[in-house]
Amino acid sequence: MTRLLKYVEPYILMVIIAIMLLFGQATCDLALPDFMSDIVNKGISNGDSGYIIKVGLQMLGVSLISATCAVAVGYIASKIAAGVSQSLRNDIFEKVERFSNAEFDKFSTSSLITRTTNDITQIQTLVVMIIRIVFYAPIMGIGGFVHALANSKSMSWIIALSLITLIGIIMTMFTLAMPKFKVIQSLVDKLNLVVRENLDGMLVIRAFNTQKFEEDRFDKANKDLTNTNLFVNRVTAGMMPAMMLLMNLITVLIVWVGSNQVSAFKMDVGEMMAYMQYVIQIISAFLMMSMMFIMIPRASVSATRIADVLETEPSIKNSESSIKKSNRFDGTIEFRNVCFSYPGAEEDVLHNISFTAKPSETTAFIGSTGSGKSTLINLIPRFYDATSGEVLIDGINVKNIDLHELRSNLGYVPQKGILFSGTIKSNISYADKNSTDEEILRASNIAQAMEFIDSKPERFETPIAQGGNNVSGGQKQRLSIARALVKNPQICIFDDSFSALDFKTDAALRKAIKAKTGSSTILLVAQRISTIMNA
Repeated sequence: MTRLLKYVEPYILMVIIAIMLLFGQATCDLALPDFMSDIVNKGISNGDSGYIIKVGLQMLGVSLISATCAVAVGYIASKIAAGVSQSLRNDIFEKVERFSNAEFDKFSTSSLITRTTNDITQIQTLVVMIIRIVFYAPIMGIGGFVHALANSKSMSWIIALSLITLIGIIMTMFTLAMPKFKVIQSLVDKLNLVVRENLDGMLVIRAFNTQKFEEDRFDKANKDLTNTNLFVNRVTAGMMPAMMLLMNLITVLIVWVGSNQVSAFKMDVGEMMAYMQYVIQIISAFLMMSMMFIMIPRASVSATRIADVLETEPSIKNSESSIKKSNRFDGTIEFRNVCFSYPGAEEDVLHNISFTAKPSETTAFIGSTGSGKSTLINLIPRFYDATSGEVLIDGINVKNIDLHELRSNLGYVPQKGILFSGTIKSNISYADKNSTDEEILRASNIAQAMEFIDSKPERFETPIAQGGNNVSGGQKQRLSIARALVKNPQICIFDDSFSALDFKTDAALRKAIKAKTGSSTILLVAQRISTIMNA
C-alpha cells in the first residue's frame, strides 16, 4: 500500500481539509449525549419546557453542522478517490504500452484488464473509506472514551470488556477472510480469461458444437469465484450481527449497572443515558474500523497486483547512448551470428543467423511452422532482443537506436491483421495521423484494397467494428498492409501477411509493392513458394 501513497500526494491539502471537517463532525456528534443528559437532568426533572426547547434547538443546530461536515467530507473523499484511480489507470496503461513481448508473456491480457479495472476499483473504494472512516473513527472512539470516563469512572470496566470482545471478533474474521482475498482476484482473472476466449472464438465454438463444453468451463470458473466470494461474505456478514449483539448486551449491562447506581444516588439518569450513548459511540467506532479490516486486506492484494505492473521495468528500452538519426535510414539490415531464446527457455530458437538485406531488394524467409521466421523478424523492431549476436541497420546495432526513431522507419504488418474500431480511413491513417487523402488512396491502391473499399457506399468512412470483425480476413490483411505503406517506410516487414489473399490478389499486390516501393528494403515471411518467387 505504501508504494501507492505517491498518488495521494497531490491531494494532501484536500485530505487536511477533510480531516478538519471530520474533527468538527466528531466534536458535534460527541456533544449530543451531553445535551441529552442536560435535557433529562435539568429540563424533564424540573418540568422546564423552555429549557427543553432551548437545548433541543441547540442539538438540532449541532446535528445540522455535523451533517454538513459529513456531506463535505463525502464529496472530498469521492474527488480524491476518483483522481487517484484516474492517475493509476493512466500510469498502468502507459506502462503496459511500453511493455515488450516478454512482459506480455508474464502478465496475461485478462490479468492486465482485471488489474486496470477491478483492482483499481478496490483501491478507489478503500481511499473513500480511509478518508471517511479511518480519521473519523479514532476521534469518535477516543472522544467517547474520555467523555464516558468523565461521566462515570466506576463503569469503565464495561468499556474494557467490550473492547476485548470486539478485538477478538475482528481478529477471528480477519484470520478467516484474509487468505481468500488473493484467491478472489486470481479467480476474477481466470473468469475474464474464459469470457475473453469465448467471445474471440465464438465462431470456432459454434463450428465444433462445443457450446456445452464452454458453458461447463465458464460455469466452473464462475462457481469457483462465487463459492469463494460466498465464503468471504458469510464470514464478514457475521461481523455485523456479532457487533449488534455485543452493542445490545453492553446496553443492557449499562442499564443494569447504571440503574443500581442511580438507585444508590451515585449517578443521575441523564448521566447514565449519556454514558450509554458514549459507549455505543465507542463500539460504533470499532465497528467502522472493523469494516476497514475487511477492506484493507483485499485492497492490499489489489495494490500489490497494481504495483507489480507499475514496478515491472520493460526488458526492452532505450539505452543512455541511444542514437537519433537526423535523416531516414538507408535500409541495409545485417544479422551477425544472431542467437535467440525466449525468457526461461532451455535452448535457443535461433542459432547463429547471419544475412544481409539490402535496399531495393526483397529478402524472403520460408520454413515450416514454428521454425522461428516470425521470431527472427521480430528482432528488427526490438519486440524481442537477440540473446547474442548483433542486429544492425545501416551498420548501427538496433539496441543503440532510439526506439521511436527505429520504429518510425519501419512498416510492419503482423501475421494477424489487427484493426481498431473506427473507420477504414482512421485505420489506414493510424500509422501517420498527418497523412493526406492522396497518400491514403495511394497506400490503398498498392495494398489492392480499393476493390472492396469502392464497393462500400461510404468508402473510406465505412465503420470498422472492434477487432475488424465486420471485414473478411483478406480485407483485414489488405487494410493492415495499407496502414504500413501509408507512412512510406524505408524498411517494410511483411510477416506472412499475404496468407489470406487469393493468388491473383497476392500477385497483383507483390507487383504493386515492387513498383511503388522499389527503393525500400522488403522483408517477407511466407508459406507459399509463389509468394517469394521474385525475392
